[in-house]
Amino acid sequence: MKTIKPVLAGLAVVFIWSGWITISRHGVHTQLEPADITLLRYWTALLTVSPLLVRYPWRRFRLWQYLVVGLGVGFPYTMLSFYGLKVLRAAHAGVLVNGMLPVLGAVAAWILFRQRIAGHRYAAIGLIFLANIVMTGGSIFSLDRIAGIVLLLTAAVCYTGHMTGIRLCGMSWRDVVVVVPTVNVVLFTPLWYLFPSGFASAPLQDMAVQAIYQGIVVNVLALICVAYAIRHLGTITVSLFMSFVPVTTALVAWVLLGEALSPWEIAGIAGCSLGLLWYAREPKKRGLMASRIGGDENA
Repeated sequence: MKTIKPVLAGLAVVFIWSGWITISRHGVHTQLEPADITLLRYWTALLTVSPLLVRYPWRRFRLWQYLVVGLGVGFPYTMLSFYGLKVLRAAHAGVLVNGMLPVLGAVAAWILFRQRIAGHRYAAIGLIFLANIVMTGGSIFSLDRIAGIVLLLTAAVCYTGHMTGIRLCGMSWRDVVVVVPTVNVVLFTPLWYLFPSGFASAPLQDMAVQAIYQGIVVNVLALICVAYAIRHLGTITVSLFMSFVPVTTALVAWVLLGEALSPWEIAGIAGCSLGLLWYAREPKKRGLMASRIGGDENA
């Protein structure tokens, strides 16, 4: 029973992030520039959590901890993602960013926390990673898309740093929802003037959609769910949840953007589903890990 809420939080993040990739893909092809969407995201989030700023104990953590957690899912992550989405499809972005998270999360957890998981779960992570690659049908690796690939893979590294930083620093969701928008508003607002902007010609409707989804749904609700799930399930398990984003992103993009599913994408969806079920299977040996899903963290 204790794992129901964290699992629901992880599932919520999957669907929110799928919508984020799709809406971001749409947003970067409007009059809005990546810097505009980023600015809307963090200013909206900051205004939303402003009542929490008054009494927040800023001396609780060190500066580097605020920067790691704040920037990991901050403007470096969003700018890299948005420029990558200018080149690649939404489903491909889900593969490169979220499909890499179990691999990067497992590496980070092993290096920083010396965590071990059952052998079949490493195999499941590998299956999910391969299934994500299958979803692209090889088209993602054409030379004209290399820049987009590099941008999105770098974004995946940033997000892994954010998730790992939450556990490393011991931050709760209450810390994350305050720290992320504050750090990014302070650091990115002056940088916004250095990037192209389309605010002058962008319709208010496009601005409102991006502000509400990016700033409230993603940067408040999703961050609460991520921090809560990491605290109770662990970095590797939450990374695994995020790896299912390409599946739901492909489905959402099919419905909202008309990006039809190919046989490769259907095969990838099946592979991801099998990998997730395989990972969730409990190991036979007792004591190898906790009995709950996500027993990857033996802290």
